Amino acid sequence: MNETKIILDTNVIYAGLYSSSGASYQVLRAIEEERIKIIISTTLIFEYEDILKRKQSGLNLTEQQMEIVLDNLCELGEFQKIYFLWRPILKDPKDDHLLEVAIASQTKIIVTHNRKDVQNVDKFSIRAIPPKE
Repeated sequence: MNETKIILDTNVIYAGLYSSSGASYQVLRAIEEERIKIIISTTLIFEYEDILKRKQSGLNLTEQQMEIVLDNLCELGEFQKIYFLWRPILKDPKDDHLLEVAIASQTKIIVTHNRKDVQNVDKFSIRAIPPKE
């Protein structure tokens, strides 16, 4: 299977878990169905865990359900080590790790709702796109 590889920003995961009627949810379904492969790093998984657990009450998920979601992301994702840091590059320095994992894995797509925060990725031939694309 020739699946599309992407870097998935935390805001897309949150939106997909919050509502099953939007494009973010469809991205999560495509990952589950292995039509899309997410590339993950240690930093990215820790960010997923931190943000999702802080906003857990808004998602109406139990602690056990949240752990299952995070475990599934790890299971379905392809782990990428980061050997070189590209900082500071992006408008939001907290998102530099997205660029770093994209460069290290040679992934050309970052899926995010906050494209303005990653607007410089095109200098590396990487596209930042919203979930609907």
